[in-house]
Amino acid sequence: MPRPSFSPAIAAAIAAALLFGASTPIAKQLLLDTSPVLLAGLLYLGSGVGLGLIRTARDRGWQAPAMTAKEWLWLLLAIGFGGVLGPVALLLGLTLTSAASASLLLNLEAVLTALLAWLVFRENADRRIVLGMALIVAGAVVLVVPGTTHGASMGWGAVLVAGACLCWALDNNFTRKVSASDALFIAGLKGLVAGVVNVAIALMLGARWPALPFVGIAMTVGLLGYGISLVLFVLALRGLGSARTGAYFSTAPFMGAAIAILAFGDHASPMFWLATALMGAGVWLHLTERHEHLHTHAPMTHSHRHVHDEHHQHAHDGDGSEPHTHEHTHTPLTHSHPHYPDIHHQHDHP
Repeated sequence: MPRPSFSPAIAAAIAAALLFGASTPIAKQLLLDTSPVLLAGLLYLGSGVGLGLIRTARDRGWQAPAMTAKEWLWLLLAIGFGGVLGPVALLLGLTLTSAASASLLLNLEAVLTALLAWLVFRENADRRIVLGMALIVAGAVVLVVPGTTHGASMGWGAVLVAGACLCWALDNNFTRKVSASDALFIAGLKGLVAGVVNVAIALMLGARWPALPFVGIAMTVGLLGYGISLVLFVLALRGLGSARTGAYFSTAPFMGAAIAILAFGDHASPMFWLATALMGAGVWLHLTERHEHLHTHAPMTHSHRHVHDEHHQHAHDGDGSEPHTHEHTHTPLTHSHPHYPDIHHQHDHP
């Protein structure tokens, strides 16, 4: 039996999943006291303000990283879909369904992320990865079959949660285009813009500003579940590509569902556990994937944090302490080793 393989990028994806998964049932409880749009704004505002302070302290000041016009376009698209439309759709959906059901249905984000990555952005896929995604889809279908305990109560809630998944799938693939840049900046800017926009929309729709303790709790949940989680997700995108990162991140709904059932008393029907088993099997197939073949690295110039490994053999000024960040050029290289479609492995497959 193949053993699961772990790397810093996989660990980052799973940690991101844990933080985001925990935020879903907590957000469900917070919805009892405020509107979905305002809560979405507070969650992302907490992310943006918190990460901004962390980055300012780290760099002893604030300066935007060097990015091309095309990279700024990808980032703005990611912010629009993932930071504005996605959370509003999710929180509206949570008002119409249980937190446990919504948490499992969020696995669709991984499927939609992978489909976009494979069909639009041309990431490679093998039978093991496709089968894993098929099991995740099967679990989601079981969850919303009419007549089951959860499915009968989903309705428009399921449509809204699925819409949020599509928004985040687009966001994931757009963010991958800029994942070599500063992850704190990417996540912080997304949180700040999305937070301001959603709070403004909520206030224009007549939402009342909640009490200060509620604001503090919501912003703290946002910093952890949307901010730190997104930083880790960007780091995973850098090392794994969109489809694989989405697959590992799909453990988030299991974590969220478990918290909803154990901490908040949500009911778990037999069909719920069948969906959990199917989705769990799909995630396991992704965790045990091994992809290795002879491949060629084309010349590339970019900037990101790195050490001088087999993919980074270059000379530069400075004391050479590692890891470090600077613009560097990759010369053509042909070799074979296990790899993912990360920022250095975006080659064609026969």
